[in-house]
Formats: sequence, C-alpha cells, structure tokens
Amino acid sequence: MTFIFLILGLIIGSFLNAVIYRLNAVESLWERSHCPTCKKKVRWHDNVPLLSFVLLSAKCRDCGERISWSYPAVELSTGILFALVGKYFFVLENSLTYLPTIFYLVIFSLLVIIFMYDLKFMEIPMLILWLAVGATVAFYLAMDWSAFGSATGIFSLNIFSGALAGIVAFAFFFSLAHFSKETWMGYGDAYVGLLAGLLVGWPNIFIALMLAFTSGALVGTALIFMKKKTMKSQVPFAPFLVIGVLLTLLLPKMFPQLGFFLFYF
Repeated sequence: MTFIFLILGLIIGSFLNAVIYRLNAVESLWERSHCPTCKKKVRWHDNVPLLSFVLLSAKCRDCGERISWSYPAVELSTGILFALVGKYFFVLENSLTYLPTIFYLVIFSLLVIIFMYDLKFMEIPMLILWLAVGATVAFYLAMDWSAFGSATGIFSLNIFSGALAGIVAFAFFFSLAHFSKETWMGYGDAYVGLLAGLLVGWPNIFIALMLAFTSGALVGTALIFMKKKTMKSQVPFAPFLVIGVLLTLLLPKMFPQLGFFLFYF
C-alpha cells in the first residue's frame, strides 16, 4: 500500500509543479504542459515523473533549455510524503478513518506548493495558504463532530489549540516583520506561521518553530560558507516553517519513543 501512495505522490507532484509555475505566471492549470522557454507542448512520454527528467538529461527535447531541478525535487518530495501518509495515517476500518488520510494528502500537497513557491519566487501564494487554513479548520470540525457529536463539535479542542498556536505564531512573525521593516521576516511569513500553528497546535508550535529556525540557521550558514549568500542576503523563511511543521507532525509517528520525550501530546 505504501508503494501505491508513493506512485500517487509522484503523479500529484507533477501536477503540483504545474500549479507552482502557472500560479506565478497567471496561466490556466488545465492546459497541457509546455516548456517555459520555447512554449512547445510536452509530449506525454516526456512527462513521466522523475523518469523523463533523467532520460532527457534535464533538457527540453525541443530547445535544449535546461529543466530546473525543482521539477524532480517536487515530484520526489511529494512521493515520499504520500508514502509516509500511507504508512502512518492510512487505516482501513470505516469511512471516518479515511478522513485523516485525505486531509494529510491534501495539506502536504499544499505545503509543498508553499515551500517551493516561496523558495523560487520569494512570495507566499496566499490563495494556497488560505485553502490550507480552510481545509485544516474543516478537518478539525469534522473529526470532533464525529467523535463527540453536535454538542461539542463546534467547540473543537483541536480548533482552540490550533487557534491559540496560530495566533501566537502570527503575532511573533508579524512583530518581527513590522519592527525590522521586513528585513528579518516578511509579512507573508506571519500567515504561514498562522497555518503552522493551526496544524501542529499548542504547545507543539514551539517545537515546530525551533525546528524551523534550526534548519534555517544550518542552511543559511552552509550557504554563507559556500559563498552562495552573504550575511545581508535575504533567504525565504516559509520553506523552513514547512520543514518544522512536517517534522513536528511526522516524527512522533515515525519514532514514537522520540515523540514521548519531545511532544506534549
């Protein structure tokens, strides 16, 4: 079953690539894939996730322009995340047990878009972000409604926990952006912080932020050491927030003994 989720993720990852680039270029999502340089339509056999990138030697068949590394990176990342969802969240019991699987497949896909969009364009795709926020709120309400009934469904503990964490994270990043005049953080990062809080809840948001800042510091130091960036260079932070959220959600599932020591619930 995990392998099926992996293949599904590779296919969805190919679609996410189209979303990332066409959202920025304001193009229709329903047109056939084309080379961004020569505009030639991509043949179906040149559009196989991962495999086509290798067989084409990372070049367009028609114009020879190099294909960005981000295409296979998105496909592979989505495939791995889907495989992890299949392994740790997929349960065959009743219709309600499918909800977490569907939710995490959707939310991880949206997080991949946010990650790569900010990395490439230094901008948060707000439409995608609000879709993720809406999906998270709807999922929490549905799960609590099914578990506790209509009397308590609207007073979701998940909603309260997520709202508290989201507000704290939003206020923190908004303050950083405001007082630094967006030299430390952008205002868009505050909205990603809101989403992060909703997803991981209170007090796990502190774990997610610690992981985000740690990964950001490590990558930033490495880039400076390799002379790819300087101390004054701007580096998008949303990708590191996404990493923090994913690790916070997945580590307790993958390593229960680690979750016992690191996570409150």
